[in-house]
Amino acid sequence: MSTVLNYRSNMIVELMRMPAEEHDEAWLKDALQQAVLLELATLPPYLCGLWSIEDPDLDGDVAETIKEIIFDEMSHMGLVCNMLTTIGGTPRLADAALVPKYPGPLPGGVRPELSVSLTGLSKEALDMYSQIERPDDPVVEDAEVHTSIGAFYTQILEAFRKQPQLIKGTKQITRNMSSHGKGNDVVALTSLADVEAAITIIKEQGEGTAASPDNPFPGQPGELAHFYSFREIFHGKKLIQVSSDPQRFDFQGADIPMPRTSRMGTVPSGGWEQGGVPVSSEVRVPLDSFNQHYSSMLRFLEKAWQADQSSTPTPTQLLSKAVGEMRQLEEPARQLMQFPLPGSSGRTFGPEFRYVEAVE
Repeated sequence: MSTVLNYRSNMIVELMRMPAEEHDEAWLKDALQQAVLLELATLPPYLCGLWSIEDPDLDGDVAETIKEIIFDEMSHMGLVCNMLTTIGGTPRLADAALVPKYPGPLPGGVRPELSVSLTGLSKEALDMYSQIERPDDPVVEDAEVHTSIGAFYTQILEAFRKQPQLIKGTKQITRNMSSHGKGNDVVALTSLADVEAAITIIKEQGEGTAASPDNPFPGQPGELAHFYSFREIFHGKKLIQVSSDPQRFDFQGADIPMPRTSRMGTVPSGGWEQGGVPVSSEVRVPLDSFNQHYSSMLRFLEKAWQADQSSTPTPTQLLSKAVGEMRQLEEPARQLMQFPLPGSSGRTFGPEFRYVEAVE
């Protein structure tokens, strides 16, 4: 199997079409690399939505829900990186050819009918978020889904089950994120049971179970899976069991007001300037700062899973540096949303999430 990685390829679709008997070690390494990119691809659109909320304290419920989902996705990416290194692979993130680009499809051809873009929080953005997370068989709003993320992870799990001897426990990083829910810790994966638990968390936090919209993990009672959380905000109503039919769920609960947001425009392909939008020197400062911190974060993440425990800095220290870079993203992102786009659209700039090489 080719190990040439291309973000805009249909590699996940191609991997899923291969017969199960061909899901060998090389297949698993390629699939997990694509899964790493898939988890990364969800973060920029969700972050743009979060940062566009003008007063997170006033609109705390919506902001907190999106923030929790972002922490879930971060931990999912960490778990997938551990899956790849436990079988001797190395995650790749710091590469302009691999980093997700917007607007565009999800990595590997998952949900080919969906184009993911970077824009502020709106009904349209919420619909996009929920389509990213849509299960094969949701308990509400049934619709045909092509190559869902959950189906992809099911094939990965089956490949692990067929070849548990591949799990060596090498280069595992742990991070306690218990303040954001007990399903969120990045843990070492040294056995098939560990991998099964991690994939269950990834699937059910995103999609729920076939019978329930709830995230079924201890310490998170009543917390919905991502798909249903986004649909609640979209509909402006809590999802509840219908009193006349306890087997049916619908958006008939308490109101969820849409927060006031900055009207961030949609980032064009290649970024604002490449998309033909003039960028002033005043805008360029936070724009460049954001891209540099984002790229530095990806480099630290990649190095963290390449390093050994005897390395200096250690994998845990490198991961902490990556988290530090991520914390540097919010300020320039919010600054950008204060600058109006040229013309009379009433929209603003926002972060591009472009990978740039390190500044010497």
